Amino acid sequence: MKKILFMFITLLLLTGCGKVTKDNLKEHFIDQVESSKSYYVEANMDIYNAEDVFSYDLKVYYKDDNLFKVSMMNTINNHEQIIIRDAESVYVATPSLNKSYKFKSEWPYNSSQSYILNSLVKDLENDTEAAISEEEDGYSLKVKVNYPNNSDLVYEKLIFDKNKNLKSVYVFDEDDIVVIKVTFNKIDYKANLKEEEFDINKVVEENCCNTGSGEQSTSSLEDIMYPLYVPTNTYLKDRETINTENGERVILTFNGDRNFVLIEEASNVFEEFEVVPVYGDPLMLSNTVGALTSNSLSWSANNIDYYLTSNDLSTEELLTIADSISVTVALEK
Repeated sequence: MKKILFMFITLLLLTGCGKVTKDNLKEHFIDQVESSKSYYVEANMDIYNAEDVFSYDLKVYYKDDNLFKVSMMNTINNHEQIIIRDAESVYVATPSLNKSYKFKSEWPYNSSQSYILNSLVKDLENDTEAAISEEEDGYSLKVKVNYPNNSDLVYEKLIFDKNKNLKSVYVFDEDDIVVIKVTFNKIDYKANLKEEEFDINKVVEENCCNTGSGEQSTSSLEDIMYPLYVPTNTYLKDRETINTENGERVILTFNGDRNFVLIEEASNVFEEFEVVPVYGDPLMLSNTVGALTSNSLSWSANNIDYYLTSNDLSTEELLTIADSISVTVALEK
């Protein structure tokens, strides 16, 4: 009898030790990331905007001392942007335009980033009430998120397999609707990356184009893009077209309760790689990465450069207007 009781207690102890809990799942993932001197990630990201889905192929590189590089390839138009954080600055480079924004920024730590492992760790560490659930093929952790420029995003679910390997991340809004989905295809925690991988000059040399003409190439603005979202009691007051040395520039002025100006011009490829200093932060839109300041947002998409500015709009309103342009139908000039 004593022997049977001893075996039963031993079985309970062994079973208890093997149970996956919120704490040991969190600790396992956090330890994997924090003990890694460099990692490499391949993933797919889908961003849902109304009825549209914007998909990206991602490659994420990290090396200790807070070096990051993220390659984002839009799968619809093959538009690539590369975000780099080196020891001094953050860059958002657009190879096809020979152009990069340069920031003094805390990215990626100043906002949740569903595709960066360090950011997921920070979310887990900040949320002491994260909840674990058993899924069909593994487990999930429900965690609060921090998107200062988009308060609609409230929580994320980190999905792990039975072996505690991270497989995907879903970001939800307040109505429990998925807004961002990241699927991890490969995570190498022992990537052995070199510092030169995060050198903006090396990225320029490997990825950026050269027109070979000795001059900046010019393009024409074939369509004017109008935002589908405009704040209440705000209307298009004026549309002005200016001819510049690089082509046409269209200025749309909206007046009313929330005044703002939207400037559009055709994207041009620079002969020499151009770095544009910006006092702000990189910001992920539905179909591109833009440059956000206290009262403006700049971005390039579908061969058009946009500049949106206002002293009346909040950052969230700037983002909403910009995202509404990404799904609008081009109108004839």
